[in-house]
Amino acid sequence: MNHPLDPAALDAAIENVHRAGMPGLFAEVRDGDQVWRGAAGVADVTTGRPVTAGLRHRVGSITKTFTAAAVLQQAESGRIGLDTPIGRYLPKLVPGERGDAITVRMLLNHTSGLAEYLPYAYPSLKGFPALADTGPQSLDDHRLTRFDPVELIEMGVSAPAVGAPGGTPGVYSNTNYLLLVQLLEQATGTAAERYLTRNVIERAGLQDTELPAGPHVNGPHSQLYEAWLGMIDPPRDYSVYDMSFVGPSASLISTVSDLNRFYGMLLAGEIVSPASLAQMQRTVPVVSQEGKTIDYGLGLHPMEGPGQGTFWGHGGTVWGGGALAMTRADGKRQMAVAVNMQRWNRLDSAGRPQPHPLDDALATLYRVAMYG
Repeated sequence: MNHPLDPAALDAAIENVHRAGMPGLFAEVRDGDQVWRGAAGVADVTTGRPVTAGLRHRVGSITKTFTAAAVLQQAESGRIGLDTPIGRYLPKLVPGERGDAITVRMLLNHTSGLAEYLPYAYPSLKGFPALADTGPQSLDDHRLTRFDPVELIEMGVSAPAVGAPGGTPGVYSNTNYLLLVQLLEQATGTAAERYLTRNVIERAGLQDTELPAGPHVNGPHSQLYEAWLGMIDPPRDYSVYDMSFVGPSASLISTVSDLNRFYGMLLAGEIVSPASLAQMQRTVPVVSQEGKTIDYGLGLHPMEGPGQGTFWGHGGTVWGGGALAMTRADGKRQMAVAVNMQRWNRLDSAGRPQPHPLDDALATLYRVAMYG
């Protein structure tokens, strides 16, 4: 079922997310030549400065699609083999039998079995995935910490494995994508930031997208408010933050318009070849960081409504911010949404996140944007 854009319904849906408790959010929805841009709420709760649809925003793990596309480009040129063991390329980082068993594809689709390094880099997150045993203290401690990616990778590789290489369901882990960044640098002989900028960002003609060199977001942007499951009340601003704790695998700054442009071009076979895109769309079950099992390809995952077409894209979170970008398989309908608060669900006595009005309001916005 293809429905034309309904600007009034989108205006109401985005306003309802703000009313449900989101300080500010903004979005762009496209349907062929029809474009709707909307915003609701504030970019700064102190000054009341409003959000606008053109703001730049940290988009977190949406960066992984960019990283995956770069790896696929190198696979097309023969410099990287998707089914080649990572130990053949980076023997010091993934030594021994694991390096022989884990392939590049397993890193891309999170079936490597390598653990997430973040709970080791951030001591107050050590209790993860038991959320009640985590706390936000480390987020403040590491605002301006310059992390070494090799040390972060070592934390993930030396931690207990979360699965056997190639086993399903896989487990989502940033360790996988930090390794892919190192692999890109080895294959291209240049910094990953430079390669991604020239061959993915500039190739897609993105005017407001960059990998940050420092802790600030250049240009007009929103503050980013982290609630950490109700443990930070009122939510605290983390918009100034050194993103080296995720590096070029989750630090991208972009706009909702640029994200729609990028995913539109990717799904049209203009960033990687159609054959590479087909590889990216081959999915396996993966347990997300929220503990839900999702289908995941190579830096892409699908979303599907009942009786509706399949959308492809990625979500992302940073401390205080989040984004979701989804494009229908035929490229005609697109949605990119950015929000300026994260982890709003408080925990119940059993340590489980409680439902929040924001959950339903966002789900409704996504539904109206994609299918309404």
